Amino acid sequence: MISFENDYIQGAHPEILGRLAETNLEPLSGYGSDSYCESARRKIRKACGCENAEVHFLVGGTQTNAVVIDAMLKGYEGVVAADSGHIAVHEAGAVEFTGHKVLTVPGHTGKIDGNELRRYLQGFYQDENHEHMVFPGLVYISHPTEFGTLYTKEELRQISELCRDYEIPLYLDGARLGYGLMSRGTDLSLCDIAEFCDAFYIGGTKVGALCGEAVVFPRKAPKHFLTAVKQHGALLAKGRLLGIQFDTLFTDDLYFRISSHAIEMAEKLKKVLREKGLSFAWESPTNQQFVVMEDEKMKQLRENVVFSFWEKADRDHTIVRFATSWGTKEEEIEELKRLL
Repeated sequence: MISFENDYIQGAHPEILGRLAETNLEPLSGYGSDSYCESARRKIRKACGCENAEVHFLVGGTQTNAVVIDAMLKGYEGVVAADSGHIAVHEAGAVEFTGHKVLTVPGHTGKIDGNELRRYLQGFYQDENHEHMVFPGLVYISHPTEFGTLYTKEELRQISELCRDYEIPLYLDGARLGYGLMSRGTDLSLCDIAEFCDAFYIGGTKVGALCGEAVVFPRKAPKHFLTAVKQHGALLAKGRLLGIQFDTLFTDDLYFRISSHAIEMAEKLKKVLREKGLSFAWESPTNQQFVVMEDEKMKQLRENVVFSFWEKADRDHTIVRFATSWGTKEEEIEELKRLL
């Protein structure tokens, strides 16, 4: 059985496991105050081009989104997201559980359109009853999106400038950020994201880490953010577990090298899928590939290959997702080719 189910089916990159084992018996301070967390922060600040950025480590993506969004919003505010956005669909109402409404706008293969966002915000403030409504207090985007698509530098700049016009922070979910940054043809860098966003996180769980996400506030974090993290039950006593992993990922460009490998494997995967006559539901330049498959063929393939259901295309066809990762092997793609 081979698996293209997602990009977190494997444990952790061997270099990370090695560092965790090597440092296992070192007595270190807790709650992210150890030397490895601080080293990781310095390396992340340098990679982002923000020497004064605040960096915090949390365990997982849903936890990170819920904590960051809750900390950045006032009680009467909600978060604007694409209707297909992760926080709106696949996080089991985690944001709403904190007491904040997710305010949705149309998504276009996962992306928010800047002009539509402007009309939404204009419409809210033009409504004479808006004082009785949930205020849009934050804009959430993901890069890559749920659909494996990417924002261009100009698109991100437009949304950023709009948010600043309305004095609304822009938050970017970077669960798969490495795969977006290393995608062929992208014109966005980590420094660009730090420039345009008020908060974002660098995903580790899906990019080589055993677990962990690095939250970056390029300019200023919400007041007493660490306390907010603890209040949510999200402050890890053995913070070293996260610091050591990110310190390793940002040593010798490991994060970018393993992300690049995933993109290389995705390009090979796309070639195989095309050669076998499968049509793509939409174009994705990242590690997630979405194809339309006849249901009977899908059933047969699942006997030997693991992949993800996405949505029904019609009565007899389904859109399915194949994902590569830092750990994908070329032999697995060759085996998929044989099975197809």
